[in-house]
Amino acid sequence: MLAPQSSVTEGELRRGLRYLLVDASFATAIGALNSGVVLLALALHIGASNLEIGLLAAIPLFTQILQAPAVTLVERLRTRRRISVACVFVARLALPVYAAVPFIPDRGLAAGVLIAAALLHYGLNAVGACSWNSWMRDLVPADRLGRFFSRRTMYGTAVSALATVGGALALERAGSDRATGDYIFATLYSFGFVCGLVSTAALARVPEPRMPASSESVPIYRLLAAPLRDRNFRSMLGYLASWQFAVNLATPFFTVYFVRELGFSMGFVLVLSFISQIANLAVIRGWGVLSDRFANKSVLGVATPMFILCVAAMAFASEVEGQTLRAAYLVVLHVLMGASGAGVGLASGNIVLKLSPPSGATGFMASNAMICAVAAGIAPVIGGWASDFFAARQLSLALRWASPSGASEFGVMFTHLEFFFLISAMLGFNTLYRLAMVQEPGAVGSRQVVAHILSATARTLGNASSVSGLRNAMVFPGGELIKLRELRIPLLTNLQHIVRERFGWGSRESVLGSMIDASYEMPEPEPSLEDLLARLK
Repeated sequence: MLAPQSSVTEGELRRGLRYLLVDASFATAIGALNSGVVLLALALHIGASNLEIGLLAAIPLFTQILQAPAVTLVERLRTRRRISVACVFVARLALPVYAAVPFIPDRGLAAGVLIAAALLHYGLNAVGACSWNSWMRDLVPADRLGRFFSRRTMYGTAVSALATVGGALALERAGSDRATGDYIFATLYSFGFVCGLVSTAALARVPEPRMPASSESVPIYRLLAAPLRDRNFRSMLGYLASWQFAVNLATPFFTVYFVRELGFSMGFVLVLSFISQIANLAVIRGWGVLSDRFANKSVLGVATPMFILCVAAMAFASEVEGQTLRAAYLVVLHVLMGASGAGVGLASGNIVLKLSPPSGATGFMASNAMICAVAAGIAPVIGGWASDFFAARQLSLALRWASPSGASEFGVMFTHLEFFFLISAMLGFNTLYRLAMVQEPGAVGSRQVVAHILSATARTLGNASSVSGLRNAMVFPGGELIKLRELRIPLLTNLQHIVRERFGWGSRESVLGSMIDASYEMPEPEPSLEDLLARLK
């Protein structure tokens, strides 16, 4: 039963792909209703401490380490469907345990059971994911990969949107009283378990082609150690590890902050998460165009500080007067975080692939996944401990203005979580230093970078008479300036170049349009004296 096949017919393949769409739909419903914000909401509901919440947030990240030994398991057993189906079925047995947690009277015991169930759930899902990826690579034909997985993503996104709305309505009612919340959480996780059974049954009906004959395997420690000898890739790993640590140090506690400090409901927090996902999907294609046209590192140079600034701005949410304006402030921050997070995710994945040698890409990818999983998994645990440490501490900033007519004082006081967000943001800016050390193949030359900045500035000033031009005048070409800093172009050379080429181009397009429009072309540099003489001849 569930054995691999020597060959898969076209009819079996079509049926298998349909079952994969069913699997995706119900598995996505589990993610929307039972993971992420909903799981943290359950932890808050039972009265978990910040350290316990940090542990709970770390488990989905830290368990990704299990994908490394899972590679050896797949190579030995060579039955990927059995491994995947068995892992996801046992992993989803944690959902009924989640459903029972609200009815455990002892708070400490309830939190311990919740953490143990999460370890089972996410740990086996990580092992199953490793087997599933290998299975899909051999099952879906290469010429259908893009179409099929885009369709699968569309199904999953649609179901996730509906499930998120339903989950938000349910969590709104869960906050009315403790008894009602107990039954609502139990219902959500029981429904998730039913979805898990349907998903597992659909996955079991997908055929598996037999794995090709194995060659001599390389020990896993050699695969993981090889990338560390590459200085440039080591710099990239330094950036990714510091980024994962800084981001996951604070973001898991946003939910705690919104509910306990700002007084918002869990339903609103789930809506914020949904808004961030929609912003992510809306701009991912635009980031892809930018990464292809300029460089992945340029995208990271813009998206990384944008996300970090949003984390820092979260510390000022309590200073916004009125719950309605405060909610609007959080919506704007989540839109920006979703958009910038999409850029970091896309560009970092692309640059890791680009820096990995064709002959050893597996080891480079595995090393990246392992190091990022460790950094991302440790961060929430430290964050949970640190947030409790800062609970008895406050940070105040005050400005005093004195004049003949009197004195005025303006000040802001940060609570323990807000203080913690600022520290996380400061650590996040360290990633920019590490990013500057990464060398990406195919980076444009210094002359082209200066030409593009001058061209963008000329178009911006040319449009300054229109409303859109005034908006575009505030667009700052951060990614290109980072490149200039790395190229260490002498200041006098830059000034001479600016004077010589300031009036070289007269395009009337906006800067934002030039970044997004796929038909945009880099303006040609002004011809040199030698080129002009050659043309005259």
